[in-house]
Amino acid sequence: MTKPEISWSDFEKIDIRVGTIISANDFEKARNPSYQLEIDFGDLGIRKSSAQITALYSKDDLIGKQILAVVNFPKKQIANFFSECLVLGVYGENKSDVTLLSPSLPVKNGLEVG
Repeated sequence: MTKPEISWSDFEKIDIRVGTIISANDFEKARNPSYQLEIDFGDLGIRKSSAQITALYSKDDLIGKQILAVVNFPKKQIANFFSECLVLGVYGENKSDVTLLSPSLPVKNGLEVG
């Protein structure tokens, strides 16, 4: 089943950018297995995110990886951590198997998806 249809103006409100993961640490206080990520978005700066991507990625796999993230959500507190962006991925058959979305070629951090 698909979600309700949206308008172009709805889509334009979503700010999706490319960033490079510069650090990944275990998030021990999260309810579900997660990492605390720091992501470099170029001119937008470094933002933090909590991501439930431990099933398919080790911390070492993530360092230097370019990803896509929504950067215009309000900060969300998760335990003692503030997530500042939403890393995008594709759910596998098991919802814990998340494959990160990333550009097929290296691009400048902070570029906008449209």
